Parts: sequence; structure tokens; C-alpha cells
Amino acid sequence: MHTDLTLLTAADLHQAYGLGQTDPVAVTQAHLARIAQRNPRLHAFVHVCTDLALQQAQASAQRWAKGLPLGPLDGVPLALKDNIDVVGMPCTAGTAAYAQRRPQQDAPVYVKLRDAGMVLLGKLNMHEAALGATTDNPVYGRCINPQREGYTPGGSSGGSAAAVADHLCPLAMGTDTMGSVRIPAAYCGVLGLIPTRQRLNMQGIVPLSPTLDVAGPLARTGRDLAEAAACLLGLSRAPETSTNIWQGLRVGVLPQASEVEMDAAVHQAWQNTQARLQARGAQVRTLQWPAWVPAASRLHALLMSEWEGAEYWMDALGPELTGLSPGLQKMLNYGARLSPEKRATSRSAILGMRAQASDLFADVDVLLLPTTPHTSFAHTEAAPASQADWACLANILGAPALSFPCPTDGLPVSCQWLAAPGQDEKLLSLACAMDSFWA
Repeated sequence: MHTDLTLLTAADLHQAYGLGQTDPVAVTQAHLARIAQRNPRLHAFVHVCTDLALQQAQASAQRWAKGLPLGPLDGVPLALKDNIDVVGMPCTAGTAAYAQRRPQQDAPVYVKLRDAGMVLLGKLNMHEAALGATTDNPVYGRCINPQREGYTPGGSSGGSAAAVADHLCPLAMGTDTMGSVRIPAAYCGVLGLIPTRQRLNMQGIVPLSPTLDVAGPLARTGRDLAEAAACLLGLSRAPETSTNIWQGLRVGVLPQASEVEMDAAVHQAWQNTQARLQARGAQVRTLQWPAWVPAASRLHALLMSEWEGAEYWMDALGPELTGLSPGLQKMLNYGARLSPEKRATSRSAILGMRAQASDLFADVDVLLLPTTPHTSFAHTEAAPASQADWACLANILGAPALSFPCPTDGLPVSCQWLAAPGQDEKLLSLACAMDSFWA
């Protein structure tokens, strides 16, 4: 066992607790100490709940001492994106407008993880109102990618990815409207998963686009990710996987992905993943699905995010949007002014693609796409417009998706699996299998 307890995965911790090699209190104290040391540079956490964490850790330690743990996540530290409600704790959604907001109820996604025995360390930085992909937050600080000083961790769940990548917590929760769990996971070199939209209760989460929003976990291993996702989905454990899971797996590739300009490292990772799959016995085939036009589909999703976001924030704050940054106000005002015709066009395009999801997966088990066209970039650079060209497809389809890192010599690169809506268990099995995929 590592002497540095923050290096242990959730699975490692479960084993160590069972063997009496450490306990949840010591593990929680180690993570709190690392947060105190590292967070002033990273700006990943915006609120640390030390007293609650130690209280929950002590309760977990008592369960373990009695030989009565609640399951594979009991005593594992957790952090939440700061748009997920916890009673009495700040939940700002990354805005000044909500700086004093204190929810009266816990979000159901947190309740599931809390009731599994997880230990809440605090709340994580995010892009303001979740509408953006850099987590350069004007109120709570510019979150830094642990992989390179001055670079973005992505967004909007940038704090979630940065915290997991820098071992401030083994598991974190984010939310994802157009890729906001998977883009940060890709930039920071960790894994991120979103379940089928309809299988998750999104109450108690500050919305951006109710049509597209979904929440999901981030972790450093596929096994940890699968256990957290299983908990969220109400499964007792993550599905078992096997060494021959790749044999005969039908993998679809959409040729339109190549229409998006991508870094050479991303293209190489996508090709290497396909080659690795074929070597392991998978069947990789090209699909024809003209309904998907990456840039146009991303624009439809962005417009929907802007007008549905405007509806929420103007109802909450009034038409002046007091407490939001000028840049965010501009985006939301644009969404509010969209004509009924433009809204109808985008909604029809999104819902039309969603209706075709079952046809898309009729002859394949999963789709394979790169996660982002580019690697992380400096906060001083403009964000590429195409960041979400591939990631938003899962949100449009309402489908589960899993982003995983690929071997590379430079900044992290990532690919993603998409499964048909409702086929989450299939992705959870693949998540576990990814831990040995590149071995």
C-alpha cells in the first residue's frame, strides 16, 4: 500500500480498509492536507467542509471496525461540482449571484453517494453557470490544469477533473450539457462518464439546459468510475467484466468525425484505439449516419443551452441578470432574443437525432469517437469553437458516454465510447475493462 494515502484509488481504499491497513479518518485527513497544500495554486475547490468530512469519515470508520461497511464506496472521499445542492452548504453554480445561496435539500445524486458511505470533502470550481469550457471563473478563480501550469482543465466541470487528476479526491461529480464532464476529463487525463439522461434524477442541480443536462462521475480508474456510476444508477455493484470483453465487440466509427480539424496527437490516439480494438478481436466498422453534422449539431446544442439557460436565470434573477458577468449576460441575452423559428429549428434537429438513436446503434454495440479535437490550451488563448463538436453528440442523443485517456507523449488525449440510451451497464463493463486495455 502507498504511504501517501491520496495516491490510492477507491478500490485500493476498500481493500485497505478491509485489511485494517488504514481507516477513513486517516484517508480523509490526508486528502484535506493535500487540498490545503495544492488548492491555492489550482483553484479546484471553492469550499472545503472539513467538519462534515471528518464526521462522515468517523461514521464510516465505525462501520468498518464492526465489519459492516455499506459497500465498495464506504469511506471513499468525494467532491461535488458547485452546482449540486447540499443542505446548508454554498452552491453558487460558479456565479456571484448565488454566492449566498444555501440549499434546503440535498440533491438526489448526492444522497445516493452519501448513503453509500462516501465522505464529502467540499465543492468544486466550475465555469460560470456551466456555460463554457475553460473554468476561468471570474468570481472563484481561474482553475489550473495539474498537467501544465497556466493551462485550462476544460469545463464546465474543470474543478472536478483537476481535483481528481491532482489526487485531491479519488472521485468527483460533475455535470455535462455539451461535454462538460468529458472535456475536462480529456484535458486532465482522467476518466469521465455520463449515464443515460433519463436514468438520473437531476433535481437539486442548478440547470443550464434541462433538455441536455446530465450529471456524472470522474475518476482515475475505470473500476472506480463504474462503481460510482453503478451507485448513481441504483445498482448494487458495477457489472462484472471479462478478459475477452473485446472479442466480437461491434464498434461503430462515424466518418463525419474526420471533418473536424484535430490535433495530430488526437488523430493518432483515435487510430491507435481502433487498431488496439481490432487486435483484441473487436469488429470496427464505418457507419453512415448523415443526420449528424458535427459543427451544425454543436451549434444547435449551444443555442438550446443559451435559450434554456436564459429562461432559468431570468426567472431566478430577473431580466437584468444581476450578479452574472457581462460575458455570460451577453450569451443569455442572445438566447433570450432567439426567434421562435430559430428555436424550433434547433429543437427539431436535436429531437430528430434523438429519435434516431436506436437506429444508429442497430448494428453496433458502441460508437468510438475522440473526445476533444484538441489538447488543453493556455488560459491566455481563445477557446477553440470546436471543443464540443464530438462531445455534444451524447447529450443530443440522451446516450451514456465514457471518456478515457489514451497513451501519448504530450498533454493528455482522450477517446470516448457512446452506447445506446439505456445501455449503461455495457459502458460500466467497458469502463472496468479499460484499466487493462493499454497494458
